[in-house]
Amino acid sequence: MSEGKLRAPGGSLGSSRPTAVEIMMILPFACIVVLLTALSPTTLQAAMSDSELRSVFAEGNQLFREANEMSSQNPVATEDLYRRSALRFERLVNEGDIQNGKLFYNIANAYYRTDDIGRAILNYRKAEQYIPNDLNLLQNLNQARQTRLDSFEETQETKVLRTLLFWHFDFSTRLRSILFAIFSCVFWTAVSVRLFRSEWAPRWLLTVSGIAGALFLGSLLVETYERAGEVSGVVVSRQVIARKGDGESYEPSFKDPLHAGTEFRVLENRGGWYQIELPDGRQCWIPSRNAELVDLSL
Repeated sequence: MSEGKLRAPGGSLGSSRPTAVEIMMILPFACIVVLLTALSPTTLQAAMSDSELRSVFAEGNQLFREANEMSSQNPVATEDLYRRSALRFERLVNEGDIQNGKLFYNIANAYYRTDDIGRAILNYRKAEQYIPNDLNLLQNLNQARQTRLDSFEETQETKVLRTLLFWHFDFSTRLRSILFAIFSCVFWTAVSVRLFRSEWAPRWLLTVSGIAGALFLGSLLVETYERAGEVSGVVVSRQVIARKGDGESYEPSFKDPLHAGTEFRVLENRGGWYQIELPDGRQCWIPSRNAELVDLSL
């Protein structure tokens, strides 16, 4: 084989340069791509700068303080200030891409002061995902739940489970984690000691610590599994008619409508409608526009 076949002469075979005709054909498409990229929402709406974030946060706090100071003088103006404060904090979430427990807690407090119970509970629930053991948060969430119009009685099965598995339902995640760590430490220490001096580690200590550790570990694993697969939400409209199907033509599921603050579990999302399960186990359909999901990833 001659060496001439390894490299083509001139620009016929080995050259990758486009011709003038090819450039003229490609140029319009390249201009369109560049133009679309330049006009895309992500380009037009840049992330908020640090100074903007601090400014908006300060405005939200100032509006909230002003509302507190004039709450007994002008209720209408006070409600407007609280709502404007909530909007400032929500801007940090939507435009500043900031998500933390304290921020959602502030949003919830502002909405609670405007009697917007639905959005108050929604944002307390969002804050709970970041600071689940905050006592002020849990107290305010419980208070907001007590002020909503709808109340649901737990199913008999849930009542029995709450009684039998009280540590799973009544103990916080943090407390169960601490107790699991303590009992695990006791168990493995007893196992290690028993290998050398069995009389120093009684069998009952080994049994009790092992069972208790296993119960708390199982509780934590079940909770993690349930949270991973569950999509929950809150009704944020003043009221919404729950129906037997995904359309306005279906009959109402209940005599009375659902009201703001009602919490539910999403079973299906279909064409602008949620099939939901209420705390008492009943199921129905509601328009998705009347509710918002708690889960931040959705």
